Formats: sequence, C-alpha cells, structure tokens
Amino acid sequence: MKASELREKSMGELREMEGELREQYFRLKMQLYTGQLERVSELKSTKRDIARVLTVLKERAQA
Repeated sequence: MKASELREKSMGELREMEGELREQYFRLKMQLYTGQLERVSELKSTKRDIARVLTVLKERAQA
C-alpha cells in the first residue's frame, strides 16, 4: 500500500482501515506466538501500513 493511494481516501475510510490493520496485526502476533505464522515478514509490512495510515491521518489533522 502506498501513501499516495491512502491520500485519496476519506478520513472515515482511513480510520476504518487503521482498525482493520490493527486487528490483522494482533492476529498475526498471536499466530507468531503459537507457531502458526509462516511468513514473519507480514508482521513488518502490516506494522508499516499502520504507520502510513497514521501519518496520513496526522497530515490531514494538521492541515
């Protein structure tokens, strides 16, 4: 997911996406702890996606 794609979305969509990504990150962490996670790189990419969404939300809040 690119920041340019995120900037095209509305505030509501971004907040919804943030919630979904946080849930996904939680599920991935649980899979990691139980030894069921096959691709550990998903954790890193999900965490970065959350950061991108938060960055765009903060940019809009300041504007």
